[in-house]
Amino acid sequence: MEFFFYALPTAMACGVLLMAARVIRRSTQVSRAWNSGLTAEARCLRTYTTTSGRGGDGHVSTTLHHVYEFTTREGRPVRFEEEDGPATTVQGDVVTVRYTAERPEAATAYEPRPFAMAAGTVGTLCFFGLMLAFCVFFMVQVHDGFALDGGGFGGYDDLPYYDDMP
Repeated sequence: MEFFFYALPTAMACGVLLMAARVIRRSTQVSRAWNSGLTAEARCLRTYTTTSGRGGDGHVSTTLHHVYEFTTREGRPVRFEEEDGPATTVQGDVVTVRYTAERPEAATAYEPRPFAMAAGTVGTLCFFGLMLAFCVFFMVQVHDGFALDGGGFGGYDDLPYYDDMP
């Protein structure tokens, strides 16, 4: 039984760490693209939305996706997809994208806003840190509870008639 009190918070903590790594990786990619100085004109080939969540309780989130294509300075065609772009960009629009020479497929059509991105990244990582701290706190409290109780929260040892049995 103890296993579940450790397994669930551990799984949640691993998920939080994976999400934090994804946020840091994307933030780093966008920053590198902005700082590289390489730009190109890209055409929006397609826009589409995806939905997630349960429709029964009304909590559904929609994500807007854009698919862009541009040609690098070396003449290489590159196609990439980006989430949560501006809703005003539609299929056929031409936008400026920023990319790095090493990884042009990690381009971005976002306008440079380093302070806003840094603030969003730090805020998200602080939230993830709180979630991680809660998971650790919960496991420590459970561990202390099992240690003080002799191995079980409300186990057979705590039943009033257990000591009366022969």
